[in-house]
Amino acid sequence: MKPFTIFLLTCTFVYGDSSGFSGPSSVEKQVQADAIEGSHTSQDLLERWKDRKEKVKEQTGFSINSDYSFFYLAGSNDFGPSEAGSGVFRVYGAWDLIDRGGDNPGGLIYKVEHRHRFTDTTPSQYSLAVGNVGFLGAPYNDDKVRLTNLYWKQSLGGGRFKLMLGFLDATDYVDVYGLANPWTAFTNLAFSTGGSSIALPNDATFGAVAGYWINEHMYTIGSVSDLNARPTDPLKSAEYFFTRNEYFKSVELGWTTSQDRVYFDNVHFTLWHVDMIEASNTPEGWGINFSANKWIDDLWMPFLKAGYTEDAGSLLETSVSAGVGYKSTGSNDLLGAAFNWGIPNENTFGAGREDQYTVEVFYRYQLTENIALTPDIQYLINPALNPQDSSILLGGLRARIVF
Repeated sequence: MKPFTIFLLTCTFVYGDSSGFSGPSSVEKQVQADAIEGSHTSQDLLERWKDRKEKVKEQTGFSINSDYSFFYLAGSNDFGPSEAGSGVFRVYGAWDLIDRGGDNPGGLIYKVEHRHRFTDTTPSQYSLAVGNVGFLGAPYNDDKVRLTNLYWKQSLGGGRFKLMLGFLDATDYVDVYGLANPWTAFTNLAFSTGGSSIALPNDATFGAVAGYWINEHMYTIGSVSDLNARPTDPLKSAEYFFTRNEYFKSVELGWTTSQDRVYFDNVHFTLWHVDMIEASNTPEGWGINFSANKWIDDLWMPFLKAGYTEDAGSLLETSVSAGVGYKSTGSNDLLGAAFNWGIPNENTFGAGREDQYTVEVFYRYQLTENIALTPDIQYLINPALNPQDSSILLGGLRARIVF
């Protein structure tokens, strides 16, 4: 194993609450967000079921949650497919097995999904299929049954340290911020982890994450995981971690106003590196990302994200995103609007590609405590791989039902 990999595995931890630095799409944070009441009808269609699950959790430490989401979009493009649709059913939760309710809890985190398409093209394929460098709704594909998370989470030293080991999702801990959740916020990867400029491994990547709170406001996070992850065959990722030695590695240094607002009020720098993938001849490379966001009056969240990549096979070589989220008073409604400027990675798509611009606006309408509807509009300007369309206007609709 390479020296830099060993250094990351042994030197970084996280201190703080049981969920630590995990982002809004992680299992723990998603469950917490879904527990916040606030809808237009004030109806919880599954209140008895939720009470029963809570009793099981109190007695055994085991929690189970599920949801179903779908995303459909159609575009004004002449080049490529004109529509895309996909659905995802997820089962996820935790099993607290060590020191439940104590200072040093430990347990399993899991997430299993069934992803399926409704149209010939899925939303995750659509962006590149119409010549735009990026992903729209990356989780909405046609993988069928697949694993996303199965890892051990452990706090040590009275909550001072934390370690995660197993099958991970890099978007849970790399370059996260308050609106980085494709299920409930922006769908375009340009406004999520890395702004399309990080060469992230796939879900169910086998590896380790750890971090350390330097003081009350500053923290560091490190990760090492397999670059050849296969969510539909996760054991291969574990095998490749020890045999192929092709890794994604990251180190992040961040600041927050308080530990319980780690991704609400946040400024951080992320440095990452990937090894060469011999099977696909994807080159070694690295990058650096900056992110800043602030939760103002618990209503507004402006953000700025920027990234630069050297080789590595990422989508964008340079990416800058800016936007804002607004949470409606008295409900869980959320309005988001953002703009991205990006330069396609020359190593991935060849030289001479022109700059791209992306706009996304969405409104999440919390109909009941269990059901959210999210109209979504995106405008793709100068898609770099499209020889026919100078711009593409997209209309989409997402829905999410929590069980």
